[in-house]
Amino acid sequence: MDWYFMIWRKYAEFHGRSRRKEYWMGMLFNGVAVLVLFALGGLGRAISEDYGGVLFIPLGIYYLAMIIPFLAVSVRRLHDTGKSGWLLLMFFVLGLIPIVGLISGIIQIVIMCQDSDPGPNKYGPNPKFAEQAVGMFAGEAGFTSLGLGAQPRPFTGGDNFCRNCGAKFTDDSPSCTNCGVRR
Repeated sequence: MDWYFMIWRKYAEFHGRSRRKEYWMGMLFNGVAVLVLFALGGLGRAISEDYGGVLFIPLGIYYLAMIIPFLAVSVRRLHDTGKSGWLLLMFFVLGLIPIVGLISGIIQIVIMCQDSDPGPNKYGPNPKFAEQAVGMFAGEAGFTSLGLGAQPRPFTGGDNFCRNCGAKFTDDSPSCTNCGVRR
């Protein structure tokens, strides 16, 4: 449930990256919320033919409220796979064409199921490895160098992280256990 609330906390953040788990758990809980609200509206309609449809109003309000955060998490998910967020607009436009829309929907699901780009990409650090983000953009955040004269540098991997995939080395092995690249 925390993954669902994370989507709402990052309401309109279209920059950065989101893990598969954040995206798919958000979609799961969103589907459950829509089903519950739809059942509430259907129950009201079954009780009263004339005024029962009023209980569909919360469903409409929820649909309007979820547009921006779910567009944002979809864009961040595309960023996590190394693709531009504008690809989502292309999927939407292609979705309006009958047969092409089905094919583009399948392609979108496949892309959303792909694993993250290993290591940092142009959209930010890999969200799977939170320890990568420490100091990655320190130069852009306005941090000072404690008055010692040295400028902060972006994260380059260091000795404890694989320079290829960004995984943290857990032992003294000569290669990364995640991708096999030598230190």
